[in-house]
Amino acid sequence: MPEIAYTVTARCDSEQTLRSYVEWLTSGHIQAVLRGGATRARVIRSADADDPRRVEVRYDFPTQEAFETYVADHAPALRAEGLERFGPGSGVEFVRSLGRIEADLAAKSANI
Repeated sequence: MPEIAYTVTARCDSEQTLRSYVEWLTSGHIQAVLRGGATRARVIRSADADDPRRVEVRYDFPTQEAFETYVADHAPALRAEGLERFGPGSGVEFVRSLGRIEADLAAKSANI
């Protein structure tokens, strides 16, 4: 079974909102998602000059089943907390995406 990549993209209306959002992510939210079944999480800030206040959090789950368990058992409370802090009117807009990891290569494993 392929691993699952779950990405949450947030666009923030100000630098201050972005800093608050990243602080919230890294001070407990991401750790809770990892406890809920993710095996890896990365916070990636956009380097695109046209979209400088975009942040993606990319989570890897070992299987579709592990992701579905996360969604059923852990995500509702975590999403509710996120919406309480960064819901409508907060200056943050969210988009979620899901995909199967077809290949996962690193320079060392690719003999580069």
